[in-house]
Amino acid sequence: MQTHVLVDHLVIVSEPKTAKGRRSIALDPTTVSALRRYRRLQREERLRYGELWTDIGLVATHEDGTAINPRLFSAWFTQQARAADLPLIRLHDLRHSYATAALSAGIAAKVVSERLGRANIAITLGTYSHVLPNMQEQAAEQIAQLILGS
Repeated sequence: MQTHVLVDHLVIVSEPKTAKGRRSIALDPTTVSALRRYRRLQREERLRYGELWTDIGLVATHEDGTAINPRLFSAWFTQQARAADLPLIRLHDLRHSYATAALSAGIAAKVVSERLGRANIAITLGTYSHVLPNMQEQAAEQIAQLILGS
Protein backbone atom coordinates (compact mmCIF):
# COMPACT_ATOMS: atom_id res chain seq x y z
CA MET A 1 0.00 0.00 0.00
CA GLN A 2 1.22 3.48 -0.83
CA THR A 3 0.16 7.03 -0.19
CA HIS A 4 0.29 9.72 -2.86
CA VAL A 5 0.78 13.32 -1.81
CA LEU A 6 1.10 16.44 -3.92
CA VAL A 7 4.25 18.44 -3.05
CA ASP A 8 5.17 21.46 -5.18
CA HIS A 9 2.99 20.15 -8.05
CA LEU A 10 4.74 16.76 -7.97
CA VAL A 11 3.13 13.50 -6.87
CA ILE A 12 5.25 11.98 -4.10
CA VAL A 13 4.79 8.29 -3.34
CA SER A 14 5.46 7.18 0.21
CA GLU A 15 4.68 4.42 2.66
CA PRO A 16 1.79 4.69 5.12
CA LYS A 17 2.61 6.40 8.43
CA THR A 18 2.05 3.30 10.57
CA ALA A 19 2.11 -0.48 10.28
CA LYS A 20 -1.71 -0.41 10.59
CA GLY A 21 -1.72 1.60 7.35
CA ARG A 22 -0.51 -1.53 5.54
CA ARG A 23 -3.52 -3.80 5.81
CA SER A 24 -5.91 -6.02 3.95
CA ILE A 25 -9.64 -5.63 4.38
CA ALA A 26 -12.53 -7.81 3.32
CA LEU A 27 -14.61 -6.55 0.41
CA ASP A 28 -18.18 -7.40 -0.52
CA PRO A 29 -18.85 -9.37 -3.74
CA THR A 30 -20.25 -6.33 -5.61
CA THR A 31 -17.09 -4.32 -4.99
CA VAL A 32 -14.87 -7.27 -5.91
CA SER A 33 -16.81 -7.69 -9.15
CA ALA A 34 -16.43 -3.99 -10.00
CA LEU A 35 -12.69 -4.14 -9.31
CA ARG A 36 -12.34 -7.21 -11.53
CA ARG A 37 -14.18 -5.43 -14.37
CA TYR A 38 -11.85 -2.47 -13.93
CA ARG A 39 -8.81 -4.78 -13.96
CA ARG A 40 -9.96 -6.19 -17.31
CA LEU A 41 -10.30 -2.65 -18.69
CA GLN A 42 -6.85 -1.80 -17.38
CA ARG A 43 -5.38 -4.91 -19.06
CA GLU A 44 -6.92 -3.79 -22.36
CA GLU A 45 -5.36 -0.35 -21.92
CA ARG A 46 -2.02 -1.99 -21.10
CA LEU A 47 -2.15 -3.98 -24.35
CA ARG A 48 -3.14 -0.88 -26.32
CA TYR A 49 -0.21 1.14 -24.92
CA GLY A 50 2.33 -1.69 -25.17
CA GLU A 51 5.81 -0.56 -24.12
CA LEU A 52 4.49 2.91 -23.31
CA TRP A 53 2.45 1.45 -20.42
CA THR A 54 3.82 2.42 -17.01
CA ASP A 55 3.26 -0.28 -14.42
CA ILE A 56 3.19 1.32 -10.98
CA GLY A 57 0.94 -1.27 -9.39
CA LEU A 58 -2.00 1.02 -8.71
CA VAL A 59 -5.69 0.35 -9.21
CA ALA A 60 -6.67 3.84 -10.36
CA THR A 61 -4.37 5.19 -13.07
CA HIS A 62 -4.43 7.12 -16.30
CA GLU A 63 -4.94 5.02 -19.45
CA ASP A 64 -1.15 4.70 -19.83
CA GLY A 65 -0.74 3.38 -16.28
CA THR A 66 0.74 6.55 -14.80
CA ALA A 67 -0.38 7.93 -11.44
CA ILE A 68 -3.32 10.30 -11.27
CA ASN A 69 -2.54 13.61 -9.64
CA PRO A 70 -4.42 13.67 -6.29
CA ARG A 71 -5.98 17.05 -7.14
CA LEU A 72 -7.29 15.70 -10.43
CA PHE A 73 -8.70 12.65 -8.65
CA SER A 74 -10.43 14.90 -6.08
CA ALA A 75 -11.85 17.08 -8.87
CA TRP A 76 -13.17 13.96 -10.60
CA PHE A 77 -14.78 12.84 -7.34
CA THR A 78 -16.50 16.24 -6.96
CA GLN A 79 -17.72 16.07 -10.57
CA GLN A 80 -19.18 12.58 -10.03
CA ALA A 81 -20.89 13.67 -6.79
CA ARG A 82 -22.47 16.65 -8.57
CA ALA A 83 -23.60 14.47 -11.47
CA ALA A 84 -25.23 12.06 -8.99
CA ASP A 85 -26.82 15.01 -7.13
CA LEU A 86 -25.06 14.01 -3.90
CA PRO A 87 -23.95 16.38 -1.16
CA LEU A 88 -20.51 17.78 -1.89
CA ILE A 89 -17.86 16.54 0.51
CA ARG A 90 -14.11 16.18 0.28
CA LEU A 91 -12.85 12.82 -0.91
CA HIS A 92 -11.19 12.25 2.48
CA ASP A 93 -14.57 12.75 4.17
CA LEU A 94 -15.63 9.37 2.76
CA ARG A 95 -13.66 7.83 5.64
CA HIS A 96 -15.91 9.69 8.08
CA SER A 97 -19.04 8.79 6.16
CA TYR A 98 -18.00 5.14 6.15
CA ALA A 99 -17.19 5.10 9.86
CA THR A 100 -20.44 6.82 10.82
CA ALA A 101 -22.52 4.49 8.64
CA ALA A 102 -20.70 1.38 9.88
CA LEU A 103 -21.07 2.29 13.56
CA SER A 104 -24.71 3.25 13.02
CA ALA A 105 -25.29 -0.16 11.40
CA GLY A 106 -24.00 -1.83 14.55
CA ILE A 107 -20.60 -2.91 13.27
CA ALA A 108 -18.26 -3.27 16.23
CA ALA A 109 -16.10 -0.21 16.88
CA LYS A 110 -12.99 -2.43 16.95
CA VAL A 111 -13.75 -3.70 13.43
CA VAL A 112 -14.44 -0.18 12.13
CA SER A 113 -11.19 1.02 13.71
CA GLU A 114 -9.21 -1.81 12.08
CA ARG A 115 -10.78 -1.16 8.66
CA LEU A 116 -9.84 2.51 8.95
CA GLY A 117 -6.26 1.52 9.80
CA ARG A 118 -6.36 3.17 13.18
CA ALA A 119 -3.73 2.01 15.65
CA ASN A 120 -5.97 2.85 18.59
CA ILE A 121 -9.71 2.18 18.96
CA ALA A 122 -9.99 5.15 21.36
CA ILE A 123 -9.41 7.56 18.47
CA THR A 124 -12.24 5.97 16.49
CA LEU A 125 -14.56 6.04 19.50
CA GLY A 126 -13.65 9.65 20.29
CA THR A 127 -14.11 10.83 16.72
CA TYR A 128 -17.44 9.08 16.15
CA SER A 129 -18.96 9.19 19.63
CA HIS A 130 -21.94 11.13 18.24
CA VAL A 131 -23.10 7.85 16.68
CA LEU A 132 -22.92 5.88 19.92
CA PRO A 133 -25.98 7.16 21.88
CA ASN A 134 -28.43 5.42 19.52
CA MET A 135 -26.28 2.33 19.64
CA GLN A 136 -26.59 2.25 23.44
CA GLU A 137 -30.39 2.17 23.17
CA GLN A 138 -30.25 -0.54 20.51
CA ALA A 139 -27.87 -2.61 22.64
CA ALA A 140 -30.16 -2.31 25.66
CA GLU A 141 -33.13 -3.52 23.61
CA GLN A 142 -31.17 -6.40 22.07
CA ILE A 143 -29.84 -7.57 25.44
CA ALA A 144 -33.31 -7.35 26.99
CA GLN A 145 -34.71 -9.42 24.15
CA LEU A 146 -32.00 -12.04 24.56
CA ILE A 147 -32.42 -12.28 28.34
CA LEU A 148 -36.13 -11.62 28.75
CA GLY A 149 -37.29 -12.99 25.43
CA SER A 150 -39.53 -10.01 24.82
